[in-house]
Amino acid sequence: MKKILFITLALIISNHVLGQIKSVNFDVVTNQINSGVPLPSEEPFYIKGTLPTNIKFVKVKVNRPGKSDKQAEEYVWKTAFDFQVSQYELFVATPLKSNTEYNLEFSYYENANEEQMDEVKSALNKNLESYINANLEVASGGIKSYSNDQVMIAQMNQIVENGLLDYRHFLGRDFPGFSDLVKQKLDQKDKLKLRRARFNILGRNEEDNEKAVYANAYIDELVGTVQNEVDQFLARSLIALVDERIVNAYPTEKKPHTLPLNFGYGAFAVKRTLSSTEYFNGPYVGLSFPLGNKTFQKFLGNASISTGVFLQNFESKSGNQISGPLVNLPIYAGLGYKIFNVMRFNAGAVMINMEEVNSGSNTNYIQPYVGLSLEFNLWVGLNNRR
Repeated sequence: MKKILFITLALIISNHVLGQIKSVNFDVVTNQINSGVPLPSEEPFYIKGTLPTNIKFVKVKVNRPGKSDKQAEEYVWKTAFDFQVSQYELFVATPLKSNTEYNLEFSYYENANEEQMDEVKSALNKNLESYINANLEVASGGIKSYSNDQVMIAQMNQIVENGLLDYRHFLGRDFPGFSDLVKQKLDQKDKLKLRRARFNILGRNEEDNEKAVYANAYIDELVGTVQNEVDQFLARSLIALVDERIVNAYPTEKKPHTLPLNFGYGAFAVKRTLSSTEYFNGPYVGLSFPLGNKTFQKFLGNASISTGVFLQNFESKSGNQISGPLVNLPIYAGLGYKIFNVMRFNAGAVMINMEEVNSGSNTNYIQPYVGLSLEFNLWVGLNNRR
């Protein structure tokens, strides 16, 4: 009883240790990660590092070399209120592939000071005003636009995004784009009728002067509306990019290749030359070849092509001997699916050899079968990449 209790306790402790999430350290001074050891693969892990002075936000982008930036995974850490900490910790939730190189880009942000905020606000407001003035012209029939409203909205949004490349909102919020109020304001220009007005030139009579002033007032209102929405987004101080550190083409650990070994119990039915259908069942052993990597493809990783042999031969009620070809044991093959993490359900076909007691003839048959097995990973030293 004591031995059983000890073994059970050892298994519990072992599972707990194996279940712990690994951590790696990034040294910002030497620009070295995990002390030169390959990164963990096929499992989540933490990246830890010393927090430089005044840094409030840390971001890391993980991507494979040559891949689009849109495919990069991004992880962030930020200070919690006013608590003083000396270390940051990023959780890399998406496992990395085994024996593969990755680029890691670390970005460090601090609170933007008042001077930086004034500069970014001023630059954005001037760029938006210049864009609007360059795209709108007061003509005799109204206000002429060189781009349609949808394009203008998209391009003004892009101006804001480009102006904030080195800044970000502390809460991670992106600029939402200009509101319906701006869209409505742009729509108003098509309703203005200015037959004889000219851009920035007052007409020769009072009526022309009033139309030109009205048109320019509209443009000023549009500029003011756009700038107000940008100022509203920038009302709370942003965080500013201070420095970046890049680790290129860093390898991950190479996982040993495994083949799942199955021990189970299966059954198949035989009619053929028998007087009636008979059912046979017994233990079997075999291997499964997964259709995918479970870490990245859950369904295909659990599905497999399974093959093996029954561990015994059978005898029908009439005395016919049922064995199998090649190895003198029934051979099975089929599709399997892993359930409850250690069990695999198999279904497919079994090849048998039937020796008829009366005639002495031997005939091979293929019959359907089903089985349920326990699965254990068999580690093999194959060099292929997973």
